[in-house]
Amino acid sequence: MKDLPNPNANLGKFQDSLVTADGSTRASVALSNPETLWFNTGTLCNIECANCYILSSPRNDALVYLTAAEVEDYLDQLEERNWRVREIAFTGGEPFMNPEMCAMADAALERGYEVLILTNAMRPMMRKTVRQDLLVLNEKHPGKMTLRISLDHHSADIHDTERGEGSYAKTLEGMAWLRDNGFQMAVAGRITFAESESEARQGFANLFAAQGFDIDSANPGQTVLFPEMDEAVEVPEITTACWGILNKAPEDVMCASSRMVVKRKGAEKPAVLACTLLPYAPEFELGTTLAEAEKPVALNHPHCAKFCVLGGASCSA
Repeated sequence: MKDLPNPNANLGKFQDSLVTADGSTRASVALSNPETLWFNTGTLCNIECANCYILSSPRNDALVYLTAAEVEDYLDQLEERNWRVREIAFTGGEPFMNPEMCAMADAALERGYEVLILTNAMRPMMRKTVRQDLLVLNEKHPGKMTLRISLDHHSADIHDTERGEGSYAKTLEGMAWLRDNGFQMAVAGRITFAESESEARQGFANLFAAQGFDIDSANPGQTVLFPEMDEAVEVPEITTACWGILNKAPEDVMCASSRMVVKRKGAEKPAVLACTLLPYAPEFELGTTLAEAEKPVALNHPHCAKFCVLGGASCSA
């Protein structure tokens, strides 16, 4: 039986942005090579998953819908700040709940960016009007748009335990439509406690072959496998000495290459966050403009250690 997480596992840690619990200098990461600007389109979702890190649901509107005009303002700022990102990425919630999702994607595609959209490929994406808009975008910008499908596991029973009964079949139906209409697809799954990464990738390989999905299960950019993000699991704090000990560079960490724009309920303007994984942590809100978001990020959260530095994960391709 798996041990229950210890709520006091990180007691005393991650309190000070400058120093760790033992008084060492905390590591920080500069925005050294901007590659991806993320937009959270809103936390509303058509389903409610058991372990959703952002608590998306049909009721959670803590992050409200962004508009195409707001996205275009940040695209203007990208040019003004000369960030030279290659990719504009959209996440949620379920992005296709936002009525301006396709307009936002079109705005980015028209400026020559690659576009990544994270979706569960269920009913919001499969509405007739959305499918028509997606077909137009894919025809206008061939090879520039990828839809990354949230498929927690290659088996229906484990996936449906997380996302609800019948969700696996509905997601595969959406993926089949994307396949049949020539869309580029990727998959985001999870590594369960019962299998290794190699076992998970082989399971996805079998599924992709059976369904005729042109997705490489061995490519981490096409099949992204995330660990469970449990803040109650004990992790070490990252100090400046850790870079040498771990043979890792700050440039390898996600906040060296990306930022995320959100709009909080009741806020006058969107805000720019340091990390896609920490939408509710005030310390990781950097300001309302990209200029303000150029400041370094202190690695002052368990996710910084477990997910990014030690796990080496990235939300981008």
